[in-house]
Amino acid sequence: MKRKFLVVIILINVVLVSCIPTKKLTYIQPTEAAIDSLMVIQEKQAPYRIQVHDILNIRVKALDQESVQIFNPVGEENLNANGEERAYFDGFSVDIHGNIRIPLLGNVNVLGYTTEELEKLLEKKLLDEQFKEAANIFVSVKLTGLLYTVTGEVNAPGSETIYQNRLNIFEALANAGDITTVGNREDVMIIRQYPEGQKVHHLNLLKDDVMKSQYYYIQPNDIIYVKPLKQKSWGVGSTGRETLLFVLSMLTFVSTTILLIDRL
Repeated sequence: MKRKFLVVIILINVVLVSCIPTKKLTYIQPTEAAIDSLMVIQEKQAPYRIQVHDILNIRVKALDQESVQIFNPVGEENLNANGEERAYFDGFSVDIHGNIRIPLLGNVNVLGYTTEELEKLLEKKLLDEQFKEAANIFVSVKLTGLLYTVTGEVNAPGSETIYQNRLNIFEALANAGDITTVGNREDVMIIRQYPEGQKVHHLNLLKDDVMKSQYYYIQPNDIIYVKPLKQKSWGVGSTGRETLLFVLSMLTFVSTTILLIDRL
């Protein structure tokens, strides 16, 4: 009888430990008691600095547009390309030395610049070397899409390129089918590329102050990794139903074993 009671206690503990509480699954929980339903949170986004292998979309405009046409490629290498392919053929690729090659200007080092800083740099170089102030040169620089990768405990891991200026961590995870039930939302890793190398940052998606983090917004070439919870390695089920079925099967097995032993 004592053995049966002990088995029941053990199985109850397994259920309590293996079930994933709702608190572990709910995003953006308030860090303090909410006075109002409206939460004002200041978003932070560090400026992105150009890195090796980035592809830049550079366009030059002037009063005499024909005079700057050489700076504005139109996909001559592959006229049938579109979308990402057209961006690749029309863009200026940053080589391993951090340079891009621009007609008439030659190699220009862009490593570590923001797009706004590069716009000013190119405008100055064009005015100093090719045009006069009266030309009213205007330069725009954009990244040809925001490429990122999501892997780990998500429903649809993979890489994706989006054509918009910014994307936050929740949007990126939604595009990957969201985190699975056994994914760790308290410690999502952001592997971010910098001109000097890679760094790993951590985000707790369960707290509302995640939106104050400078890593809340995704940057080009980010890798988002979602680690599994311990419940996955135990293999006892990620939902209450799965856990209950597991416990019932174990209870049946143990009870049968005890009855056989008692008869011996």
